[in-house]
Amino acid sequence: MPLSSVISRDFSLRLHNTFGIESHADSYLPVRSAADLQAMLDDPQLSRLPQLMLGGGSNIVLTGDFHGLVLHSCSSGIEIVDADDNTTLVRAAAGVGWQALVEWTLQHGLGGLENLSLIPGSVGAAPIQNIGAYGVEMSACFHSLTAFDLTDGTLFTLDRAACEFGYRDSVFKRALRGRAMILDVTFALPRRWTPNLRYAELAAELAHLPAPSMQQVSAAVSAIRRRKLPDPAVIGNAGSFFKNPLVSRALRDDLLASYPGLVSHDQPDGSSKLAAGWLIEQCGWKGKTLGAAGVYEKQALVLVNRGGARGADVMALAQKIESHVRQRFGVTLEAEPVIV
Repeated sequence: MPLSSVISRDFSLRLHNTFGIESHADSYLPVRSAADLQAMLDDPQLSRLPQLMLGGGSNIVLTGDFHGLVLHSCSSGIEIVDADDNTTLVRAAAGVGWQALVEWTLQHGLGGLENLSLIPGSVGAAPIQNIGAYGVEMSACFHSLTAFDLTDGTLFTLDRAACEFGYRDSVFKRALRGRAMILDVTFALPRRWTPNLRYAELAAELAHLPAPSMQQVSAAVSAIRRRKLPDPAVIGNAGSFFKNPLVSRALRDDLLASYPGLVSHDQPDGSSKLAAGWLIEQCGWKGKTLGAAGVYEKQALVLVNRGGARGADVMALAQKIESHVRQRFGVTLEAEPVIV
């Protein structure tokens, strides 16, 4: 099938970003395999266009139309590729929805991803952000991935070390930013599973169960998320908008002296992670609206589309919040979503 028959022009992205922001791409290509990307590279007109890689659209703010080519990951398929006494390797195509992968693993009796239940987005985007929730980061179960180099058309594999995972961070935000498109991800899931209940809220949710199953942990995580976070299908949002800031313990101690209710968690590297939602709430932004964008009533960390919001509305609100938190606490907030 010629590439021209699958390329869409002046393509609306409103249904492909969870904020529900109206934006158009000059050109749009659904990517189902490496062959689609190679065909794009072989096309002298398409290959010269600016490119935007898009997965589930759950971690992006579109601030205008995109004058280039959107490469939308639309591949499918999940399979067990290897297993031994300790580990089962599960490979999922980049276009698979993250929640679909979590449910598949649970249906096959494979634990490890249950704490990451109900996180929106796609499998291919998960390593870029090193998604995490309720005491677990994706990198803990990551084995390897396959990616396509958009500069020269080569396929390459990266293991965990090569991905340089950090807190909501990876090599795809630095050296490989805009250069590599992830095609599939392989996860190493433990054969001998034990629940991870280190996160206090999750432990409290399951306190009535002496030995919760992986399905029960997943259900508990999902219940907590539904109580705290808006459904993007109902209220446009990109989940947690700000990263929890990492500060020195000296600064944390200074803040604690003035704000005894400060929520913080000491990190192995000697820093302290502050709860961004707490900082924002103390500044009075919870439930507030600015233009068509607002702060969710149940969770100050989430910015929402009140209806018809543009990317500029979301960013204006984010900048007001950042400025207020910096002035009051001397702490700089950093946005989680990619700003386009």
